[in-house]
Amino acid sequence: MTPRERIAAALARRPTDIPAVGNAVSVATIPLMEACGRFFPEAHLDAQAMSELAATGHEILGYDTIAPVFSVQHEADALGCEVDWGRRDLMPEVTVNPCREPGDVSVPANVLAHPAIVVVLDALAILRERYPDVAIIGKVFGPWTLAYHLYGVERFLTMTLDDPDGVRQILRELLPLPALFAARQFQAGADAVTLADHATGDLVAPEMYRDFLWRLHAELAREIPGPVILHICGDTLDRIAWISRTGLACFHFESKVSAAKARWAAGDRIALMGNINNPQTLLLGTVDDVAAEVELALRAGVEIVAPECAVPLTTPTENLQAIVAAARQ
Repeated sequence: MTPRERIAAALARRPTDIPAVGNAVSVATIPLMEACGRFFPEAHLDAQAMSELAATGHEILGYDTIAPVFSVQHEADALGCEVDWGRRDLMPEVTVNPCREPGDVSVPANVLAHPAIVVVLDALAILRERYPDVAIIGKVFGPWTLAYHLYGVERFLTMTLDDPDGVRQILRELLPLPALFAARQFQAGADAVTLADHATGDLVAPEMYRDFLWRLHAELAREIPGPVILHICGDTLDRIAWISRTGLACFHFESKVSAAKARWAAGDRIALMGNINNPQTLLLGTVDDVAAEVELALRAGVEIVAPECAVPLTTPTENLQAIVAAARQ
């Protein structure tokens, strides 16, 4: 199989020739930036730089995927948040949340023409032409994460208790953006799109996911014209059964959930991707530590072995490469 065929088969829970290895979120690191000569923040804002840094995930790490979106701020910038695009060793962040009340949300009619959006589409098109046999993975952010950017995490979570109807209004207003952006990314050449929506178990009770987000994720699964990989940080074991019934193709999960328990909760309803630990195993561990986690994931039935989330910027390259080596072995 080509890497593109391998990822497509894994997302559909079909057999692959060898285990699939990929990334649904960023594997960009300072060593990889130095290797290709493309650095943050330029790689967030220039399509050529973005595509060249993203390509190191395949060229240097050996993954079956290339994923060119490194930060969580592109839609936030397009929606009117003030964004600090960071520096070589610092990820971007929203510095000003512009919304206060439910009625403050406004998705511009021409939002997909915003430079922060166009750079992603252009990078995908460059990668599609350059790597016809590699799986190209786009990324959009779901309504929950977009609301965090617009209102701030604390204010928005308080609103879920004080004004649940207002929260539903906000989420409904924001829902068209990930659907439209994902569809455009498929047109630009993506093979799958990550839907990152940070309803983490550390902040959001399972009942909140069920009541506020589950139906919206199922709606996105129906509307987006291609495979969608849902990413939610943290301990999500208490909502994987719900996630597995959205119709989404794949769930990308963290090491806070064991691979065996994730497979048990998901059943055969959804593909799984993950869950190699970042802060201990990939950042500070050894190649043997990485191999042990890869084996656990594969034995549990994880279809695509991957880092659990965006990797720390100083992660050693040999540990990221060890995921591929262990899976192949």
